[in-house]
Amino acid sequence: MKKLLGSFSSLAVLALILSSCGGGQNGQLIGVTDRPSWKGINPYGMVYVPSGTLHIGTGDEDISNTFVQRPKSISIQGFYMDDTEITNNEYRQFVNWVRDSIAHTLLDHYIEDEVTGEQKIDWEYEVDWEDEILEDMYFQGDDKFAGKKELDTRLFEYEYEWYDWKAAAANRDGSKPRNAFIKKNKINIYPDTLAWIRDFAYSYNEPMTRNYFWHPAFDDYPAVGMDWHMANAFCYWRTRLWDTYQTQAGDLATEDFRLPYEHEWEYASRGGHDMAPFPWGGYYLRNAKGCLLANFKPGRGNYPEDGGLYTVKADAYFPNDYGLYNMAGNVAEWTSSAYNENAYSFVHDLNPDIRYDVQEGDPLSYSRKVIRGGSWKDIGFFLQTGVRHWEYQDTTKSYIGFRSALTFLGRSLNDF
Repeated sequence: MKKLLGSFSSLAVLALILSSCGGGQNGQLIGVTDRPSWKGINPYGMVYVPSGTLHIGTGDEDISNTFVQRPKSISIQGFYMDDTEITNNEYRQFVNWVRDSIAHTLLDHYIEDEVTGEQKIDWEYEVDWEDEILEDMYFQGDDKFAGKKELDTRLFEYEYEWYDWKAAAANRDGSKPRNAFIKKNKINIYPDTLAWIRDFAYSYNEPMTRNYFWHPAFDDYPAVGMDWHMANAFCYWRTRLWDTYQTQAGDLATEDFRLPYEHEWEYASRGGHDMAPFPWGGYYLRNAKGCLLANFKPGRGNYPEDGGLYTVKADAYFPNDYGLYNMAGNVAEWTSSAYNENAYSFVHDLNPDIRYDVQEGDPLSYSRKVIRGGSWKDIGFFLQTGVRHWEYQDTTKSYIGFRSALTFLGRSLNDF
């Protein structure tokens, strides 16, 4: 009996030794073997911009901006960027998702998540828009116009989140809880169509207010009337949409869609031509045949000379050498960067960027965000790749849109 117990003890000790040493790995350091594979991604509608170096600053003689745009050599990590500005039809997918989520909530279309046990919307249900439960989603009483049944877009609110990584990195002693760095913002995400009227005094633009966002004629035109918060909310929603699809397909989620930071945008706009004053690489706004190369305000206000009185389709004109359309003109574009006149004097030379979340009581100037590229109502100066401009983050304009970016993970063969 003692021999039998001794044998069991020896086997138990041997099993413990084998398990503690990672049995089956032959005692070698080979890493964890059950890791998921990663083949990279190729997001629809985006182009890859390889890592590289550029010289930022004034692209031509510009005495007034010498100290705002001091010359500096920087390097940028590879990334994906939308080949066009986000169009009305693409942004409408976001608006319709928010609209439908409100309807599903009112109709109590929920299902329990098998993994977390949480209640979530069951998108398999069809929304009966004639259901009287949804009447509160429409204008009522005196708010009705001409007897039309119209959705009250003031209800289209969406809450997005972001993580304050810089503040978390500064919390070296771990004294603050993790939720101290999780920020949330709930906003209305419907485009401000009235910007078409508000932006231009003594000018008849009511047809654009009534039609630009919803009419099929403008589906492929760049979306406008979104402030900086709305652009970030769209990127957050797009990330959740992509991650859900990837998870269901059994693949890994990737980096978040986001607004490009200022110099990432500038690097992309140059199309691989360092110091190029315009995205097409040349020094002029016309080609050899005298044709204008972008949508802006030529001369002294001959708006239609370039082919568009207001905006044009998002893929109009020729793309730059990275395959990006309208990096000059059409609509100016939001970036994630905070605007500081003297930024070039102190930003890092590796992925330079300035972020700042405005706090209550901050001066108004703290809410300035960088916009780039110039627009359909701007003169040619603002179309230059190196020209900086800004707008307040809670401002909506009929000439500002955006496009998304996505950081490339790993090193591409195309990177130098």
